[in-house]
Amino acid sequence: MENSTTSNEYVRGTLKTIVLNLLAEHDRMYGYEITQEVKDRTGGAIALTFGALYPVLHKLEQEGLLLTESVEVDGRLRKYYSLTHRGNETARTKTNDLERFIEAVRLLLAPKNLATE
Repeated sequence: MENSTTSNEYVRGTLKTIVLNLLAEHDRMYGYEITQEVKDRTGGAIALTFGALYPVLHKLEQEGLLLTESVEVDGRLRKYYSLTHRGNETARTKTNDLERFIEAVRLLLAPKNLATE
């Protein structure tokens, strides 16, 4: 991406949907795993910081969309996140809403003669 500040602005607006969608695809994930999945799938174009990710995870948990489970791995506690039933429904809705929004923005950004064809 050309400007990390600009891309961060877009990520902030879509981070909740990104997290919900990833958790809907996987049974459960932990924070670092989420950041790596985003980095890998976007070829590094989107890099989530823990400072951005964890507040969203905590908010989703408070909203009743996530469950957490702490598991000891190599002598350390790892917190896994998974979606509740309501979280799965919200993931579908938010993902569909974002896809419709992205399509509308594509139409706005297309040259006018292409957008009307």
